[in-house]
Amino acid sequence: MSAGQWQADSGEVEAIVRGRHSNPFAFLGLHEVGGQQVLRAFIPHAEVVTAYTLDGAKIATLRRSHPEGFFEGAIASIERQPIRYRAQNEGGEWDVYDPYSFGPVLGPMDDYYIGEGSHLRLFDKLGAHAMAFEGIAGTHFAVWTPNAQRVSVVGPFNDWDGRRHPMRNRLETGIWEVFIPVVGPGTLYKYEIVGPSGELLPLKADPFARQSELRPRTASVVPDPEPFVWTDQKYMDERSHKDWRRTPMSIYEVHLGSWRRRPDGEFLSYDQLAEQLVPYAADMGYTHIELMPISEHPFDPSWGYQPTGLYAPTARFGDPAGFARLVNAAHEAGLGIILDWVPAHFPTDAHGLSNFDGTALYEHADPRQGFHPDWNTAIYNFGRREVVSYLVNNALYWLETFHIDGLRVDAVASMLYLDYSRQSGQWVPNRHGGNENLEAVEFLRRVNAEAYRLHPGTFMIAEESTSWPGVSHPVDTGGLGFGFKWNMGFMNDTLRYMNRETIHRKYHHNDMTFGMVYAFSENFILPLSHDEVVHGKGSLLAKMPGDDWQQFANLRAYYAFMWGHPGKKLLFMGQEFAQRHEWREAQALEWGLLEAGMHEGVRRLIADLNAAYRQLPALHERDCEPEGFEWVIGNDHQNSVFAWLRKAPGADPVLVVSNLTPVPRSGYKIPMPLAGRWVERINTDAGWYSGSNTGNQGGIRAYPVEGQHWPAEAELYLPPLATLYLKYEPA
Repeated sequence: MSAGQWQADSGEVEAIVRGRHSNPFAFLGLHEVGGQQVLRAFIPHAEVVTAYTLDGAKIATLRRSHPEGFFEGAIASIERQPIRYRAQNEGGEWDVYDPYSFGPVLGPMDDYYIGEGSHLRLFDKLGAHAMAFEGIAGTHFAVWTPNAQRVSVVGPFNDWDGRRHPMRNRLETGIWEVFIPVVGPGTLYKYEIVGPSGELLPLKADPFARQSELRPRTASVVPDPEPFVWTDQKYMDERSHKDWRRTPMSIYEVHLGSWRRRPDGEFLSYDQLAEQLVPYAADMGYTHIELMPISEHPFDPSWGYQPTGLYAPTARFGDPAGFARLVNAAHEAGLGIILDWVPAHFPTDAHGLSNFDGTALYEHADPRQGFHPDWNTAIYNFGRREVVSYLVNNALYWLETFHIDGLRVDAVASMLYLDYSRQSGQWVPNRHGGNENLEAVEFLRRVNAEAYRLHPGTFMIAEESTSWPGVSHPVDTGGLGFGFKWNMGFMNDTLRYMNRETIHRKYHHNDMTFGMVYAFSENFILPLSHDEVVHGKGSLLAKMPGDDWQQFANLRAYYAFMWGHPGKKLLFMGQEFAQRHEWREAQALEWGLLEAGMHEGVRRLIADLNAAYRQLPALHERDCEPEGFEWVIGNDHQNSVFAWLRKAPGADPVLVVSNLTPVPRSGYKIPMPLAGRWVERINTDAGWYSGSNTGNQGGIRAYPVEGQHWPAEAELYLPPLATLYLKYEPA
């Protein structure tokens, strides 16, 4: 056979050199042309290239047929195998392992389940995975870009040259893949994509990247494949059997970048947070730490709610193993970790998901469906099975890979309603003409169902601000399938009441009682979150009326009111010691305030409330069920006094009494369910909390009465602006 018959077509060579070849695996590497085996390679800067087998046997010296570095040559027949090239120029010589001499890593079963949208381990298949393949170590890359003309892996290892490692297109799924030998953990990389119209797009970070560069740099990082060694098996075993509806749940919401800072103002690392945050939260009696989003994000003031790397723990605090050590330390201390998770929207940064392959791939093309006017972000297309798979797999990834205990799903209302924050004509109705996002509903049901099915003992939480029915009801009964829902109504109503001057509160008594009308319609968490202490709203302390003493007394009484109210508890960091200024993400909390008695008193109260909540079954076992609550006094508007019972089967009842005016009330008569001694378990006016130290000398006695609705009655001293917990003590 003459050389002209096996030599590559000049047009195809030019396409390789220009980075426009759509099927490099059909052209580069080892091929048979008319019965003759031919090797082809593109190695820029090389002047001489010699091919070898992995065991060092010389195959052939190839000829350069294009000055940019295209080499080819006819060779004696060999079996398909990995090829090593020795490249030379005037500056020296180097080895290049031919990625086009390797077979595909993904197989037909991957194609089937990916195409069906039912693959639940996509994070094992897509992204970058360091591995040994066909006898050599390297990294397998795979990315979904169905509309691209060409996709390449680029990084320092190939001078960010997209011509050198174009990928194989698995046409049935739209996934492109390549195994690149030698490239290993720690390697920086991005994807260079030629869009459907031939345009070269901005370099894209990997949607499935499990590690990223520290901002402001935006490259993805090949992660260490070594599995983390967990030591939390006892915690995980116990967790798998828990019914969180009937278990104490007191959540400490934390922004890792501003909880504390190092003396030089830099962030604490994941390991430093494990050493400091975990024991602090455990000592305070919390059951869980909820982390504001820690998925990689480019902009600090977004607080993580505009993520570009859903699978990567942010590099601000260390590497993924460091984050795993933080979770492991929390579990060993008996604390769960909840992550804020953001499937509602994503930013339009050029290196992110927006216009990923030159088309609206992850988002809707129509801005009426694919753009959030409030946040200037893109909205996921929940009608596309690949997008749903991406998000479902992400939720499962955090639960499995990092042993996360729960996901709090951000901005659920914005997902449920097509007209969310839009005027007439700015949104597209569903197929029935309604405003419900039917695809988002199905997505939420699916992710919740899969999370509970595959990870018993974990839970899903909805931040949902409307009255959408059945948010925390099971999927099989028509609900969305969340385990819990944030009770935004409780937070709004009660804070509005507490913000009023005490003399006016009697006219707004209903703000504190209305929540009981719907308290058991969902499994509620009562949140006093970061949203209440930013954007000019001030701190919780600053919301309270009166002088300094009254502000602290109001806050202590309010906290105890909340901890005694049905529902799980959530408090944002800094509010446990009454931070004076509203939260700022760029600086640490005001820890020096703890040297002042009033602030230390609030911290002591939160610790004692958590202890009482955990130790007294009446306060937590029926948080989500009406038999756990009974009004005793709900209509004393004139005195702004509230009293109710918390109950649980087989447990001693607890009476909660709040006096929300600065007027002390002596001899205040309260109906009681049982005669006998009731111990004062919490008194927010105690001197221990820097109150005025008035109360009932540690307890009261209830006496039997005849002819009344309740079988007993007691006279209490109600301290000013204070809440009491009285626990029944059997003889």
